[in-house]
Amino acid sequence: MLLWWMAGSSAAARLSLTVCVAYATLGEILLSLVWGLYDYRLGNIPLFVPPGHALLFALGLRLATRLPDWVTWAVPASAAPLVLTLAWSGSDTLGPPLFALLLACMALSRARKLYAVMFLLALAMEIFGTALGNWRWHAEVPGLGLHTLNPPLAAGAFYCVLDLLVVGTSALLRRRAQPAA
Repeated sequence: MLLWWMAGSSAAARLSLTVCVAYATLGEILLSLVWGLYDYRLGNIPLFVPPGHALLFALGLRLATRLPDWVTWAVPASAAPLVLTLAWSGSDTLGPPLFALLLACMALSRARKLYAVMFLLALAMEIFGTALGNWRWHAEVPGLGLHTLNPPLAAGAFYCVLDLLVVGTSALLRRRAQPAA
């Protein structure tokens, strides 16, 4: 499906989707296999997962251009009380650092609406994927002494970092590919 999507996309979009697959693969290896935040059902990284991140990124880009601007800050404003309540109860103490990551992504880039949209899309995908049993987040965050839900409410922050890397790297690669004037 990703190859089909890329075939009908501009060169810039193809570059971004390719960069997304590369970063998503690295991120999956680091977060799942190395750090051990979550495990996939068969203990590996299914081959559809990195391209799936790119498809979710493409959907996020499309939705971000179609949604009103107020969504940009309504998402973090709505999530903040939930993140703080879950942290205060002790059930998701990973939430505040992840939420801070979302806010950092929004502060560091002009693609703020994309990050707000991705935060929600990722949460929906995380809820669906964990409900199906495709992967499971560990209750304790290895090495940090924090606790989290399955899935964490603010897991979308990881996707925001991915998208920040994709947007920044793609822009850099496009600038380098332009002939010198």
